[in-house]
Order: sequence, then structure tokens, then C-alpha cells
Amino acid sequence: MYLHQIEQTAIRTQEASPAISIQALQASLQRLRSREKLFNYTWIALLLKSIFFLGLVNSDGVHFNLIKAFQLFTNQPFFMIYISFEVALLSLTFLMSGKLHYWTLVILNLFLSFVMIVDLMNFRAFGNFLSVYTLFQSSNLDNLSASIISMLRPVDLVFGLDIMLFMLVGYKVAPRFKSAVRSFPIFFMLILSSLSYIFVNYLVVDVLNKNTQYFLFERSWSPNQTMSNLSPLGYHLFDTYNYWEDSKPFTLSVEDKQRVEAWFLNKTENLPLNNYFNKFQGKNLIILQVESLENFVIGKRVNGQEITPNLNRLLNNSLYFSNYYEQIYNGTSSDADLMTNTSVYPVRQGSTFFRFPGNTYNSLPKILESHGYQTLAIHPDKGGYWNWRQALTAIGFQRTIDEGYFQMDERIGLGISDGSYLRQVGSVIKEQKQPFYTFLVTLTSHAPFDLPIQYRGLNLDSVLEESKLGGYFQSIHYTDQQIGAFIEKLDKDGLLDNTVVALYGDHTGVHKFYDDEIKQLKNPESWWFEGYNQIPLIIYSRGMTGEEIKTIGGQIDILPTLAYLMGVDRKDYESTAMGRNLLNTKKNFAVLSSGQLVGSSPTDKDREEAEHGIGIADEIIRSNYFGLK
Repeated sequence: MYLHQIEQTAIRTQEASPAISIQALQASLQRLRSREKLFNYTWIALLLKSIFFLGLVNSDGVHFNLIKAFQLFTNQPFFMIYISFEVALLSLTFLMSGKLHYWTLVILNLFLSFVMIVDLMNFRAFGNFLSVYTLFQSSNLDNLSASIISMLRPVDLVFGLDIMLFMLVGYKVAPRFKSAVRSFPIFFMLILSSLSYIFVNYLVVDVLNKNTQYFLFERSWSPNQTMSNLSPLGYHLFDTYNYWEDSKPFTLSVEDKQRVEAWFLNKTENLPLNNYFNKFQGKNLIILQVESLENFVIGKRVNGQEITPNLNRLLNNSLYFSNYYEQIYNGTSSDADLMTNTSVYPVRQGSTFFRFPGNTYNSLPKILESHGYQTLAIHPDKGGYWNWRQALTAIGFQRTIDEGYFQMDERIGLGISDGSYLRQVGSVIKEQKQPFYTFLVTLTSHAPFDLPIQYRGLNLDSVLEESKLGGYFQSIHYTDQQIGAFIEKLDKDGLLDNTVVALYGDHTGVHKFYDDEIKQLKNPESWWFEGYNQIPLIIYSRGMTGEEIKTIGGQIDILPTLAYLMGVDRKDYESTAMGRNLLNTKKNFAVLSSGQLVGSSPTDKDREEAEHGIGIADEIIRSNYFGLK
């Protein structure tokens, strides 16, 4: 590379200055060769790991996709982009002298490899990658060590093999660098050539738009695409830049506001009222957001035993939405809180509750309060977890209760058990002035689904019992028991006849986090692989005739659907709710967090408008659109 130029300079120097010993020059060149070899080994190792990383994330995060990896190798300019980012970073090591040069290369290799492993863990759990925003959400890590560790896979060891080798031979290799000196010319040559290549490709690909198939520094709904184009290192540098950009105030122009208003207007269906309207007017409303509850377990048996017997019984007196999809994004469970109570999609970068906890919305608690309801939000975790307490207060709940309210007499997993929690919640609800709207969140059925043996009520075979799927069945079965006891408590307290209970999953669970393990189980049943991204929505009212609603919808739709049932005039929410009333619509689709539309829409225009809604929501939240109206 640059070594030949250095050798020629050394020869000319020796000829001009005979006093300089040939031995000294040879020793110096040997040190330079050692430095160059280790430098080349490091960037090549990082390049191979980056390609391997992309081969994993363009599959399922666990299995390597050779075809995708080969395409990345041969796809210009991205292959050279990877090398340029790595060489630019590693060039910093030539500013280090002595053994520090060697150990800096090792540490940078270790750091980037660690980031790739963490990115894989995030991808397996949430479908996206580590972000600067994540670093400011450390309060969410309480009691999550088991869940985090469960996201590791044996394949992750690949990212540390070369580092372990360097560490083992380090005691022999590092002394060779003892007399190494800083080399500013090499540093400048490497970093300028690398950054120049990146900049020229930015001009050609993004600015001049010479190749419309690709992009480099542009935001995308698909983090996989941006990661593939920029490399893991480039992705995170771009993410840091975006974080800085997003920290600036965001305002909508007059034209932008008109565009938002037009979107809501085009979404309106203006259909005549049907017999679902006003069905529950004046009744109390309890919304129960169940941790990791998936639709595929509803009505199913394992070894002859019902997994959710209590939820199954509720279906006899419920509206059961069997094609209901999760739409959460970076805020995970807190996004479910947001969409349920505001009918607005979450932001596209970071968690909405962390970034914009004080935003104003036309929310379900505000709408029901205007109809004389008392409103209360209850979580079994700390108020700072996903910053839910501040955000739900701003959304409009008159009162909030977190874990500090409860007697922690029984702990399972992340905190208070669902049994103790729902038992104590029942007493809180009994004391409320009617009519009331209470929003509840459960906790025990959270990943990694390792329910203590004394709480496991299902008799499973040994293979299933020891699997994540078996653990999930046991966890959901336990929570189902506690929900049954909670419903009975409402009945004993004389509340059930005048109360509507709506319950759903905050997001999927075992398929979301451990789908690769499910696929490896022997003798699987076909229903284990059904209903990806689907959660149940069950709206229960005693005495009502049960009905299955097959209309496709998602979490964004629960506010207008419930408001319709509660007799709220649609003019009170149709210009602010991004969802549809699933009981009075001709449209049959849901937009997932990835931007993918599932189901069907009457026209291409409807499809385009629906998919465009995610971007509209991002602008609404970032500008606090409803707070400025």
C-alpha cells in the first residue's frame, strides 16, 4: 500500500546520510511492515464481519444468507464504502505511538464487533438496530438482564473469534510496537482518501442521483436497507447525525399543515350509523393491555389443555377481532399505550414517550372526560419505565398509579406478579367514581418466559416444557388465570354488569423474540406458526352475544372503534384519529410499523394514503401539531 513509498524514501535518506545505519533502517521498516500487516488484518476482519452481519440481518438475524452476502460483495459502490468507513476509523491508530498503536487496533475491533452483536440482539427483538436514542433510555433496563441475554445466539461467537486470537498472541506481538512512532502523513493519507471516496459517492448517488436504485445518506423506513448501503459503522455515524438533526425544533409550514388536514379528510368514510353505535354508552370502560399476548393461542389446546380458558369464555360475550395487528415501533410497549389512547402512530426515530412526553393529543381519556368520566392509568412498573407516567399524564389521564402504590408481596420476573397486581387493582377500581375509564397494563408474561415452576399450570412434555414456546404457553396460561380472577372480582364488587372490558396484547411475544427457536422444535403443530404480527382484541360486555369481527385492523384503530361503541360523536375524533372504526368501515387493512400494508384496500389511492400515514404521524408528533391548533 503505502509501504513501498516509505521504503524508497528510506533508501534515498540512507544514500544522502551514510551515517544512518542500514540495520537501523531495516529495523524501522520491519516495524512498519508489522504495523501495516496488523492494520490490514484488522480492516479485513471487520469487513468480513460486516458482510457476515448483513448476511444475518437480511435473513432472520440467526441464519446466514449466503446469497445476500455475495450480492453485497459484488454490489458497487457499497463494498468500497464499507472499506472506506473502516479505514477512516482505523487510521486514528497511526496517531498512537508504542504499544498503544497495537492495543488501539484491538480495542476498535472489539468495540465495532460488540456494536454489531448488540445490533443483532436489537434486530432479533425489535426489527431495528441500536440507536443514539437508546442510550438515553437506560431506565428501561431495570430487571431486564434475562430478557437481554436471551437475545444472544451461538452464531454471535463469530464476531469475537479474531479478537480472541489477537488477545492470545498479543503478549508476543505488542512488544514489536514498543518503539513505534506517530505517523501524521500516513494518518492524513488514509483518512483523506477514505472520506474523499465516501463524499464523491454521496454526490453521485444522493445529490446527482445518477443511480436511482440506491441511496447512501437518506432516511428509510427500512433500517436494513440503510445498514446494507452504509455498513454497520456508516449506519451508526449516520444515525448520530440524524439524532443531532432531530434535536433541532421542527415546525410545519402552512402548506404542511394543509397537507396533514387533507390526509385526515381523505381518510374519512362518512358511512351511516349501524347497530354498534352507542352500544355501551354510559358504561365504565376498562382497557387491559396484556404483555406479549398473541392471537395464535386463543382457543387453542396443548396436550388437551386450554392455554387461555378464561379468555376463551369471554369470547361468548365479546366482540372478538381476530385479524388485529401490532403496530408498535421503537417504543415497544409504550407505543401500544400511545396508539390505544391517541390513535396516532409513533415517531420513526427513538421512543415517542422519551422524545415527546409532553405532547398534546385529542385522546381517549380526554374524550371520555368530556362525557363525565373519571380517568386513571395504572402500570405495575416504575413511572420512568419508557417514561410512561409523564407521557400518559400529558395525554390526558387525570390520575396515574405506578408500582410504588402496590404492596410487593409476590414477585415474578420483572416485578409484581399479575396475580397480586390485578388483585390490588380490583380494589382501586372499586373505589372509583362511576362512570370511569381505567387503563391497565400487565407484566408477568414478559420475555424470556421463564415462569417459576410453582406457577406452571400446564402439563407439557419435557421437550416443549424446556423450550421458549412451552415457557410462553405457561406464562400466558398463568396470566389468563389472573385475568379470570380479576373479572370475578369485578363481578363480586357489582361492577361487571355496567363495565366494558377491552383487552389486547401490547405486541407479539414468542414469535417476536424466539421465532428461530420455534422453527427448530421437533414434531411441531401447524398452528404454532400462525398469526405472525397478530394480537387479539377482545371487547367484553356481560350479556352481549359473542361475535367474531374479521375486519383487518391494528392498534391505531382501537380509539375510534371504542369511541363509536361508547356513543361518542365521530366529529369528536375523526379529524385527529389516524385509525378507522373497525365496526363501520369498507376498508380492510392495517399498516405495520415497517410500512408494509397487510390486507387489501379498495383503491391504490387508499393504499398510498394509508402507508403515507406513518410519515404524517411523525410530523404530527415532532411538531406537536395538535398542541398548536
